[in-house]
Amino acid sequence: MSEDDSTSSAQEHSEKKRSWLERLGAAFSGEPHTRDQLVAVLHTAHEDGLIAADTLRMMEGAISVADLTVGDVMISRSQMVSLPVEAPFLELMQQVVESGHSRFPVHGDNKDDILGVLLAKDLLRGVVADHGPGNIRELLRPAVLIPEAKRLNVLLKEFRLSRNHMAIVVDEYGGVAGLVTIEDVLEQIVGEIDDEHDEAEDPAAGIAIQADGQYVVDALTAIGDFNERFGASFPDDDYDTIGGLVTEAIGHLPEIGDELALDRFMFRVARADARRVQAFHVTVLPADEQENA
Repeated sequence: MSEDDSTSSAQEHSEKKRSWLERLGAAFSGEPHTRDQLVAVLHTAHEDGLIAADTLRMMEGAISVADLTVGDVMISRSQMVSLPVEAPFLELMQQVVESGHSRFPVHGDNKDDILGVLLAKDLLRGVVADHGPGNIRELLRPAVLIPEAKRLNVLLKEFRLSRNHMAIVVDEYGGVAGLVTIEDVLEQIVGEIDDEHDEAEDPAAGIAIQADGQYVVDALTAIGDFNERFGASFPDDDYDTIGGLVTEAIGHLPEIGDELALDRFMFRVARADARRVQAFHVTVLPADEQENA
């Protein structure tokens, strides 16, 4: 490469970088702008190689948290593991070990009568103490009660300031609707957080709905499982997974953001690396768009 070519290439890179920085600066300036415009700037930064895909996802997650409420991410009442206050220590220990959780709502006569929160470490201290408490009432910590409509960004700030990690969600009648933890909120930003108690992900269960109505589908989801979930009829003669089917239809190894309409579905690549697609955002198309797909 000649010196002139090298200089020209460097100038083009400099102009490209400056152009992106100018757009980013405009997005954060006092000039009128929208959230969609900000997200578009971040996507441009990713396409230009200035931020990684994981960083882009976290930025988008941090932005979307302001639009979500506690009701969007909470663990429902039916899935809560709560402990009766009068249960003997040994029975409580068995429930704690089986669940793998570290914090538990404790209730009185019924599950709407929340008396406090029990930490597993406090229960353990009570069991091994020479002159421990007679029941768990003495070990309870105050329960934080919040409405379903509370915004996640507000809750995250409250969690940080109060150093609480769990809150009980109540409905409009004062009954228990569920619970939410700081982990539930952070997962909206950084993605799924697994610990040693979480089971390995089942590819057959790799379909999850988001707050905006879109689905996130693991690329390793079996075509048969996808068909069963959505009432679709994609063939599985040549490919076993939905990722293989979409990749073949696109005709090359897809990149993040690539889109394809198949039948009544719009697939957009949500996660990918240099070797394969990892997940899609899937939207069920309206009838008029299906005709054009």
